[in-house]
Amino acid sequence: MNPHIFRAYDIRGIADPIDDKPADLTEETVYLIGKGTATYLIEKYGTKNMAVGRDNRLTGPSLQKAFIKGLTECGLNVTNIGLSISPMIYWSVCAMDFDSATNLTASHNSKEYNGLKTVTKNAHSICGDELQEVLKIIQSEKFHTPEEQGTVEEKDIWPSYLEDLLSKVEIKRPLKIIVDAGNGTAGKFAPEYLRKLGHEVTELYCELDGTFPNHEANPEEIENMRDLIEKVKEEKADLGIGFDGDGDRVGIVDEKGHMYSSDFMLLLLAKDLLTRKPGSKIVFDVKVSQAIINKLKELGAEPIMSKTGHSFIESKMKEVAAPLAGEVSGHLFFGENYYGFDDAPLAAAKITEIISNSETPLSEMFNDLEKTVMTPEFKAHCPDDKKFEIVQNLVDHFTAIYDCITIDGVRVNFDENSWGAVRASNTSPNLTLRFESTTPERLQEIQKLMADEMSKYPEVSLDWFKF
Repeated sequence: MNPHIFRAYDIRGIADPIDDKPADLTEETVYLIGKGTATYLIEKYGTKNMAVGRDNRLTGPSLQKAFIKGLTECGLNVTNIGLSISPMIYWSVCAMDFDSATNLTASHNSKEYNGLKTVTKNAHSICGDELQEVLKIIQSEKFHTPEEQGTVEEKDIWPSYLEDLLSKVEIKRPLKIIVDAGNGTAGKFAPEYLRKLGHEVTELYCELDGTFPNHEANPEEIENMRDLIEKVKEEKADLGIGFDGDGDRVGIVDEKGHMYSSDFMLLLLAKDLLTRKPGSKIVFDVKVSQAIINKLKELGAEPIMSKTGHSFIESKMKEVAAPLAGEVSGHLFFGENYYGFDDAPLAAAKITEIISNSETPLSEMFNDLEKTVMTPEFKAHCPDDKKFEIVQNLVDHFTAIYDCITIDGVRVNFDENSWGAVRASNTSPNLTLRFESTTPERLQEIQKLMADEMSKYPEVSLDWFKF
């Protein structure tokens, strides 16, 4: 078994071999992962049952069957919930009687990939060191031996989840919305939810297709949102909503076709929250705009920076009792009258609620924000076995010269109004970067300062920067 499929946040690998990429997530591998996961959960948490869902990847049904076989052989009772988005999986262990739940998904990765995300009660993610413990169990072959095998039943939990979601949002006027699911699983669920709230919904790439023929189901990248942007303008819609492959990230386009990074959506949600909960703590990752951090302070919030990643954000939210959190990548987490996990359909619905309750269009809702220029999130290819070492070298270099934040890679404050961040991605062989300043010229200067230092490492791609 390839140990590299056990990543920081989940298990992810190639399930459908193409070209020179062999499969490292086969039915046999996933069967063993089922046995290892069951053994770990039973021994650590006393787990008795699990809900198991999957996204619409072509390898999903066979891998789900293999995973369930491994679980039941070790004594877990399994409920197969069929097609699901990750927030539905998280919800199942918070609102229902499941001890644990797993979604077979590779999120926005291309069609040859698949993976597994597992949570226990209160949507606690099995990740990091806990995933390594699962791997050790598999390698030792010391699996739990039950007196009798677990059972399997099937259940559709969507109606219950939908009912809960509908109770969280109240729409004053219906909006005209375009939804682009990138042919991912969110296309089965999100349009129905938004329609039941009263909105007029036009679907774009909401037909389930595990080959993802139109674009990658990743709303963080502008090229994946171009068709949505055009459709919003063409239909004169109030907004466009893009979902990722497993429905836990969202991207938003305003009525003029302008796409926003999720820190802008976090600000919108925070403004709304602060009308009910003044002084709230708001958690976010290291790539959030300084202009937005400043605005949160101005609004009376207490901004708290965290390491990037589902598990880090969730644990920081719990630690500081924050009712809201977000990442630039599109994850938005809700703790007010909810369970503290990232839920893209709920995020989308809450944004529609804010717009529907206002006479101001989305394009004008940030007019009071300090004007800065900002890059999108760049990805610089860097081998997995080198990326953390290189980032540490960059940390050492920049902390010796500038005021820096080092909770996750390094966020360099080049001056009072200019910063750049670089960190190692936990999900791909990349470094991720973002920059912000007051003028395009200064923005280019600080990018060059970062690129010049990174150019010392031939393993790192500099395609993101134009010298």
